[in-house]
Amino acid sequence: MIDLKTQVGAKLQLKNPILTASGTFGYGDELMDLIDLNRFGGIVTKSLTLHPRAGNPSPRITETTAGMINSIGLANIGVDAFIEQKSESLRRFQGKVIANIAGRTEDEYAETLIKLESQEWIAGYEINVSCPNVREGGIEFGAKSEVLDHIVERFRDLTGRFLMIKLSPNVTDIRILAEVCQKRGADAVSMINTVYGAAIDIKTRRPLINTVIGGLSGPAIKPIAIANIIKTHQAVDIPIVGVGGITCGADVVEFLLAGASAVELGTVNFFDLNAVGEILEFLEEYGVAQGVRSVTELVGKVKI
Repeated sequence: MIDLKTQVGAKLQLKNPILTASGTFGYGDELMDLIDLNRFGGIVTKSLTLHPRAGNPSPRITETTAGMINSIGLANIGVDAFIEQKSESLRRFQGKVIANIAGRTEDEYAETLIKLESQEWIAGYEINVSCPNVREGGIEFGAKSEVLDHIVERFRDLTGRFLMIKLSPNVTDIRILAEVCQKRGADAVSMINTVYGAAIDIKTRRPLINTVIGGLSGPAIKPIAIANIIKTHQAVDIPIVGVGGITCGADVVEFLLAGASAVELGTVNFFDLNAVGEILEFLEEYGVAQGVRSVTELVGKVKI
């Protein structure tokens, strides 16, 4: 039998390498009546902001070939309501809860994190640096290495808990950003966030989402995610949590071989809530067939 436990850096031990991806699983508790959440190694909440956000106007999501495009706009109830309304149910979860944090300014990120520090049941944080920085003309926080450098350093000073930075593929070289995260003390990086995408209704000649351009996710971006993980794993030592187009156990093994220590399930949650169970069964069978005793033996073992 394969040992599914994995370690992501020094601060996060998971009973198995399967997490939920932010924005595809609500806050975690909404699906408790539909699925056994405890099959997951951890839950990553949808992005939390300092104040409630209604998000972008509809239409803000559309299906496309091998995936979907969304521009939700970080709709969420705000950090205070999250703590008040979700703490009781999420405390019962037997895996690790990781809070995803977003904001319009660096100070908003920081204030949100400080509020969450009062909740001992939160194992750590995933920082969404793909948000537009309103003080920098709308440029994403994670697009400039010097801006990211300052953000990671500041957040590292604010918490001793697990700190993971979610990186965007919409940059020149994701390895440079991963190096910054490692230098400034982040415990891990998650990659990749969504890829820019758009779709047009050929009858109305209008974009299919209100913001015109959104984020493409799903199987269509899996090869992009794998490529970014391989080259990042070769360049830096910081642990990687892989995300992008995973739908089955074979995909998970592929991400582990590329260099991910754990993975996040995203778009698959919209069409197959049983995916986590099927993936865990596949990993057990794969371990027996391949003589693999622990999932950690697979990490970064692609033969190049």
